[in-house]
Amino acid sequence: MARLMAFDFGTKRLGIAVTDPLQIIATGLMTIHPKDAPSFLKDYLSKEEVTHFIVGEPKQMDSSPSESTRHVEAFINMLKKQFPQIKIERIDERFTSKMASHSIAQCGLKKSDREKKGLVDTVSAVIILQTYLDKRSFGF
Repeated sequence: MARLMAFDFGTKRLGIAVTDPLQIIATGLMTIHPKDAPSFLKDYLSKEEVTHFIVGEPKQMDSSPSESTRHVEAFINMLKKQFPQIKIERIDERFTSKMASHSIAQCGLKKSDREKKGLVDTVSAVIILQTYLDKRSFGF
């Protein structure tokens, strides 16, 4: 089987997570600058097969689009244009950063490590991917 890849998009950082080839476990891959995404993905996809991109969809509490939605839409359009063979799914990303920060705090890392924003973005991407895996396994 091929991997799934998830993104927590931000204008300054892009958190990336992937599954194992059996699509069982979500693992943080890295955080990069969004402008580096096309070249990073071309390189990664030359080595690994990915069938789906899972993109965190920013929403307000009332489920309306957030201010960052336009940036995420531009990112999704880039993915569609440059990687048309890969299916794109969206997952509600409300609270993922808060859940990521809480998870990191529970790991017992030093405060300086817990405050690294790139780590929060990578863990957020893992949460987005795990949410997708859970929904898929329950038939949603």
